[in-house]
Amino acid sequence: MSARAVKSLVKGIALAAVCVSAALAASSTGPAPGFALSGRGGKNIDLTQFKGQVVMINFWATWCGPCRQEMPLLEDIYKKYKPMGFTMLAVNVEPDSAAAEAWLGKLAKPVTFPVAFDVDSKVSKLYKVAGMPSTVFVDRKGNVRVMHKGYKPGDENFYLTQIRTMLKE
Repeated sequence: MSARAVKSLVKGIALAAVCVSAALAASSTGPAPGFALSGRGGKNIDLTQFKGQVVMINFWATWCGPCRQEMPLLEDIYKKYKPMGFTMLAVNVEPDSAAAEAWLGKLAKPVTFPVAFDVDSKVSKLYKVAGMPSTVFVDRKGNVRVMHKGYKPGDENFYLTQIRTMLKE
């Protein structure tokens, strides 16, 4: 294969990667749909209680391997940026919240961010969640800015870029 052909192939692969990234992180504007769900320990979690903060809503399930992989990373992000006006909100989408509670209790590194249970999938439908995990970024004004679908190692860098950008606004 000639050097020119290799260069052309590399450009094509790079372009494909950009297209895939754009598809995975679809931008959306407009007010974030409001919701209230029961949370860990029987606490009620209402999106309005986080008004004025940058909110990262992470839809997850215990059966989802990538969700399990990213959960400890989400805790690290939460702890670092919470003092700056950021919150993480994990929304479990399974019908059995007790199973999710049990799984969370077994984590080597417990999560301290709010966890809500969407047992009837009403909230995940409001946000048009099609797969696990799905992460929605909401700015301080309460507008959905980005929806990121899936998780693979390294996506946390995308998360950090979104959080830092919105915290500066």
